Amino acid sequence: MAAISFFGDLLQTISDRGRDLVGLGRGDIAARAGAADLARLCDDLISRRGEASGVALARAILDRYAHLSAAERHEFLRAIALDFGADHRAVDAAITAYLANPSRARLGTLHEAAEPRSQELIRRLNLARGGTLSLVRMREDLFDLRRDLRKESRGAKGSGDKAEAALLDAADSLDSDFEHLFASWFNRGFLVLRHIDWTTPAHILEKIIRYEAVHAIADWDDLRARIEPPDRRCFAFFHPALADEPLIFVEVALTDTIAPAIAPILLRERKPLPPRSATTAIFYSISNCQKGLAGVTFGNFLIKQVVEDLAREIPSLKTFVTLSPVPGFATWLTRERRADSPQSLLPEDVEALRGLDIPGWHEDKTLSETIRKAMIPAAAAYFLRAKNERGRPLDPVARFHLGNGARLERINFLGDVSDKGIGQSHGLMVNYLYDLGAIEKNHETYANLGTVAASSSVSRELRASKLPPPRAVALAEA
Repeated sequence: MAAISFFGDLLQTISDRGRDLVGLGRGDIAARAGAADLARLCDDLISRRGEASGVALARAILDRYAHLSAAERHEFLRAIALDFGADHRAVDAAITAYLANPSRARLGTLHEAAEPRSQELIRRLNLARGGTLSLVRMREDLFDLRRDLRKESRGAKGSGDKAEAALLDAADSLDSDFEHLFASWFNRGFLVLRHIDWTTPAHILEKIIRYEAVHAIADWDDLRARIEPPDRRCFAFFHPALADEPLIFVEVALTDTIAPAIAPILLRERKPLPPRSATTAIFYSISNCQKGLAGVTFGNFLIKQVVEDLAREIPSLKTFVTLSPVPGFATWLTRERRADSPQSLLPEDVEALRGLDIPGWHEDKTLSETIRKAMIPAAAAYFLRAKNERGRPLDPVARFHLGNGARLERINFLGDVSDKGIGQSHGLMVNYLYDLGAIEKNHETYANLGTVAASSSVSRELRASKLPPPRAVALAEA
């Protein structure tokens, strides 16, 4: 960390001297540049040769960007998306030269010409101290702009349609530039795994509370119950450029059995299990912290690293499993129930599931048992038969774990009876098993064939529903 601090101080010194070189006092640009002026300064930035003046100008641009209103930020991003693409004449010339005499050198020239100027802009803005985090936040603004543009495009009529479509295409391309560069800057080689415990600095613990996306942390006592006991662990990935900002974290419960429900795991008043008695590590919450890093893979590295570390630390651990939410299940089941010809429900299932419309159904033992008998086979069909347009499971959490090589181990009825759990999945939770000896095989069959690795108990539920068996899905991705 001292080396990072020294490097940051060095960059700040370069930046301060650079301001003098370009005639900028601290805050001058921030005081006077609007969105259009800022875009022109970006053009100046990628035209400069001097390192010191470039660092100074990059910091000044990011400072001013931070002071813009949301509307001004969108105006700025529109300008960058439209005006900082590739030089088409240079691309045409490079293509002509390559076709006339193909060579590796001329292919390199073509590659360089085809690169959008926005990529070079992002690289140069990243030279500023704190530039990486500023760019991550800028991409979050770009997400909002793209969402607004899609709404405008759907509502556009007549001659404006082409202009709206062109702008949306440019904004999508700019987002691809961010994702391309972030994937390099945040690759596994730069990530640092840290154990989060009660001795972790408070400002980082506050962010763990804020970023928890699966099971909300109510207060400091709730956090303490999740990270201080010897049978509870939390691990997070950090990056040197975002030293105090977790990228992703996972919460782990050490137990002696595979838990079917979340409430006992989150219970504050309980007797901790000695780690040496634990046989099972349950990953019950995985939270991505930086919206601006969407599309950059962290989770698969995190789980595999934590599995390796825990197995080495606690030899008694033999089972590594998740207790995962099913965020899309309630929406899918509602659609099936309302369909004229449901694909995954029998007529008697549709009738039984009418009970879901009764408030507090899950507290009625007789009613919930009737619902359970219809819901579990439906859930098996949801995981094993229902596919998206790319031939993958509809559920995003399933795609994540199956893509990592996990196996769908068990479907748990009423695993989460919180308001959130009932609302998004009718209380359903699932266990994905990370079998160290089968991870690679499961990953390959899923990636190449779309095959869902599932336990025999889950497969039997599908057969018990009398529905047609799932068909192997051919490769649906390039």
